[in-house]
Amino acid sequence: MRVLALETSTEYCSVALWQDGMVTSRCELAVQKHSEMAIAMLDALLQDSGFRIQDMDGIAFGKGPGSFTGVRIACGVAQGLALGANLPVAGVCTLQALAEASGKPRIIAALDARMGEIYHAAYEKQGDDWIVLSEPRLCKPQDAPTVPGDGWFGAGSGFAAHGIALTERYAAQLQGVDGAAVPQAAAIAALGAAQFAQGGGVDAAEALPLYLRDKVALKTSEREGH
Repeated sequence: MRVLALETSTEYCSVALWQDGMVTSRCELAVQKHSEMAIAMLDALLQDSGFRIQDMDGIAFGKGPGSFTGVRIACGVAQGLALGANLPVAGVCTLQALAEASGKPRIIAALDARMGEIYHAAYEKQGDDWIVLSEPRLCKPQDAPTVPGDGWFGAGSGFAAHGIALTERYAAQLQGVDGAAVPQAAAIAALGAAQFAQGGGVDAAEALPLYLRDKVALKTSEREGH
């Protein structure tokens, strides 16, 4: 199986090609140039591999949560490529991608959502599958959902932005933290391949971003109140 993947939900733009368990990937700091860089990076990745888009079995993308614009770009590019090549798509949660890339069995994934909030989820690896112990949600770091037991590892920018609140919230349950971790296309590709293998691919027209927030900015009065 061959899966092409892209992830643009943060300031980074990454692409990956998954082929029967082997992954080739590229990642670059994009800031606000994701739409310009994504297609070029995917094209270069395919050229280096010797494959065409038509040789893929599916396209996976980071569906969010994350930057509204970035998530829309990933979804739109995946849809466009999949429609043109008649391929199925798989949207992968960016929080689960953090868990997949961590190499740890129990993950609290937290991305900085701005406005004093985080995108949060908790996962546990059982065999080859990730079990969702806390569904993706938007919350204040001090109100983050509780998790059972110990041996947890924290991953994502939420721990960099709100480390004190989150470490106080989870105290001795945390065995380590990587606040610099960002969702990457390599993990999106691996998780997408698993979805396709289980028949979880969908028609390109049905691909949807995962938005956990409707509001993207604070009003002036709200900013002054912080």
